[in-house]
Amino acid sequence: MKKLITEESGVVEAPVAHVERELRKALGGELAHQGGWWYRGEWSVAPHPRGSLVVHRVFNVADRLRWAVPLANRFFIGFDEATREAFRQMTAKLS
Repeated sequence: MKKLITEESGVVEAPVAHVERELRKALGGELAHQGGWWYRGEWSVAPHPRGSLVVHRVFNVADRLRWAVPLANRFFIGFDEATREAFRQMTAKLS
């Protein structure tokens, strides 16, 4: 079971095929990454009137101690801002 922790989205003014190709290059070919005991990040690209809508979602996928993930992230000062900044940097590279 996965539970959404945070989501970022933005528009890249470029065609979907181009944005997805560049995103896959930047992420090593995959649009999802799972690591550690709880983290799963998923990216998606969809058509938008101005180009492409890029969405990044971070999920809690812990099998055990699921309850500890939000608590641990609260103590990791800057988690939300670090996620937003990483998203901004990634999308800036995609156009």
